[in-house]
Amino acid sequence: MEDNRQEVELRSDVPISPPNGEALCTQEHNQVKLTNGQNHASSPVNGVQEYRRHTFSTEPTLEDIRRMQAEFTDERDWNQFHQPRNLLLAMVGEVGEVSELFQWRGEVAEGLPDWTESEREHLAQELSDVLIYLVELAEKCHVDLPQAVLRKMALNRQKYPASKVHGSAKKYTEYNE
Repeated sequence: MEDNRQEVELRSDVPISPPNGEALCTQEHNQVKLTNGQNHASSPVNGVQEYRRHTFSTEPTLEDIRRMQAEFTDERDWNQFHQPRNLLLAMVGEVGEVSELFQWRGEVAEGLPDWTESEREHLAQELSDVLIYLVELAEKCHVDLPQAVLRKMALNRQKYPASKVHGSAKKYTEYNE
């Protein structure tokens, strides 16, 4: 698989739409340089803060995952069981399994540096279960998930304009007009 990661430089006065479609954040009143690849944060140099985000591979796509799961389900004649309510409850159960992996650990650093390779692989499997159920639930509910994400991100930009919410965790209803 080809590694098509690239460096993207963003400014707070420029809309965020990098060519690879990755959703990125900016920092008000400063330039932020975001680089795909390994996570790395450093202190600002000449007003530019470098932050390297973890990136996903480009394949499989959500549609590929939907197709693979549909084939898996069809081969086992499980569609009779995979109705929206059942898929939702199964997904919630898988989220619980992800939660168990974090339970009693306190704060966990980005990149999970204190986790063993076995623990990371277990997390990857549980997160995969959540994603698979989410994609299948979206399919059964006839929701085009990638398009829904685009609409939701646009709505979130309206609800949480960077000029009002920068550095704050308040809910959008708590901001003054």
